[in-house]
Amino acid sequence: MSLPTTLDEWLAHCERLHPQDIDMGMERSLLMKQRLGLDFKVPVITVAGTNGKGSTCAMLEAIGLQAGYRVGLYIKPHFVHFEERCRVNGRSVEAAELIPHFEAVEAAREGLPLTYFEFTTMAILRLLAQAPLDMVILEVGLGGRLDTVNAIDADCAVITSIDIDHTAYLGPDRESIGREKAGIMRAGRPVVVGDPMPPASLAARAAEIGADLRLLGRDFNYAGDKQQWGWGGREKRFNGLAYPALRGANQLLNASAALAAFEALRDRLPITAQAVRNGFATVELTGRFQIVPGQPTLVLDVAHNPHAVGALAENLDQMGFFPRTHAVFGAMADKDLEAILRRMAPLVDRWHFTDLPIPRAATAQDLDALHARLALKGPGPVATFRHASPDDALRAALEGADPTDRIVVFGSFFTVGGVLKDGIPRLSAKHLG
Repeated sequence: MSLPTTLDEWLAHCERLHPQDIDMGMERSLLMKQRLGLDFKVPVITVAGTNGKGSTCAMLEAIGLQAGYRVGLYIKPHFVHFEERCRVNGRSVEAAELIPHFEAVEAAREGLPLTYFEFTTMAILRLLAQAPLDMVILEVGLGGRLDTVNAIDADCAVITSIDIDHTAYLGPDRESIGREKAGIMRAGRPVVVGDPMPPASLAARAAEIGADLRLLGRDFNYAGDKQQWGWGGREKRFNGLAYPALRGANQLLNASAALAAFEALRDRLPITAQAVRNGFATVELTGRFQIVPGQPTLVLDVAHNPHAVGALAENLDQMGFFPRTHAVFGAMADKDLEAILRRMAPLVDRWHFTDLPIPRAATAQDLDALHARLALKGPGPVATFRHASPDDALRAALEGADPTDRIVVFGSFFTVGGVLKDGIPRLSAKHLG
């Protein structure tokens, strides 16, 4: 059989190799790591958690780059192009750069039925292991203990906030989910926990294996006013910091965890206060409470579980007055959709529910029916609509919006990615010309 020659062909090949999208377990990943000879010569930071992983990774990357380090980042999922998942020195790699690594994984697997995630992760890990870098940041996918990224022994683990999500795989409560996330810890190595109320299972696992546990509120902390904030760790302090360019109420938790990780690795990755300030000032991350100026204002957020949606609702509350809020929403059927709708309902005047191009997604009809069954009230009269795609939903929302309104696109990465496929939309209400 001839090998694929383009990245799209390789990705299609990966989708056909395993009968399941998700097949939890480390056996295949550890075997592939051995066969590929994956070995990182530079410090590796892995980041797990329910919410805040992407923001924490982006802050680690931004500070590292400002400190003059060559930084590799694996972050997921992508919005439009697969190459977004792998960044070297702040830019997405080119498709052609990935192909030799897909070829190497194919040769090494020797018929082993890897999942799409396992195959693509191994290809990206091989690229990062061979690139001339000073540090590598790896975002963990589902859980931690059984995630392919956990085949790599990180020099520092970071665990962000933990909430109820993916219960079919990770367990029904925060303690169970915490145990799965704790699987990224390593004996004798630092683990930073940025959750202000962490499950007890995290500390229990750290004590069991002898990891160097660094807790928010005990080993590091932050404080601030409306103008600036400061951070203090075991041995280092940073004062007079501007707020991170990433917006939102929870970003200081993520920023604090990032600084604690750098403190834990200070002997190998020292950073200056100026690098911290510049890193927070320049950090960017698509789809995390991303406000796009225009008329109406557009907000993009990949909040797709109750905890993240709660943070989104708080952030929307703090934006000031908008006559009406139009929501474009699509999500996977296994999410706590009732809790999500209940949390957002007091803010939303017009719901634009959308289908998504994946079998696991709830349909627009499903979402509309659930909204009707819950009889949810809004800030005023509420209207609901159904659409075949996020792009269609956004166009319809714009058609019905006034220039002073607000449109919020949230939910699955497929929802936000669906409105980003042609670039960041710049909205202009119809009667503005």
